[in-house]
Amino acid sequence: MKTLRAPLLLLLLLVSSLVVAQMQRTPAPQEASVYIISPADGETVPTTFSVIFGLRGMGVAPAGTEKESTGHHHLMVDGEMMPAMDQPLSQEIKHFGGGQTEAELTLSPGKHTLQLILGDKAHIPHEPPVVSDPITITVK
Repeated sequence: MKTLRAPLLLLLLLVSSLVVAQMQRTPAPQEASVYIISPADGETVPTTFSVIFGLRGMGVAPAGTEKESTGHHHLMVDGEMMPAMDQPLSQEIKHFGGGQTEAELTLSPGKHTLQLILGDKAHIPHEPPVVSDPITITVK
């Protein structure tokens, strides 16, 4: 059994290196920006409301699409800190992998923050990251 540990460990290290190597970040144009068109920062909204995404300097494409200068939206709701920018975005962040440019949200009453992150074909943020300024809304 002990003789199998070293080769197994070597194999695991090799596989994990290949996975990390495959997670190369996709370049984004320096002038690219993502933003929330609606609701506006400081706005009061009903429990269910629409969020409209904006993007400049790049195009929107569904997840899995390999096309230069494109990505798809991810919406962070009440995020306390930015996610790792060199890994696929977690499931806590709302994914819009179909190439959607707007979404309907239902949130509990109170203050909430919304922030967009553009992801590439594999849900990994671009290099440099294309991230909106956060906005704060109040849900009635």
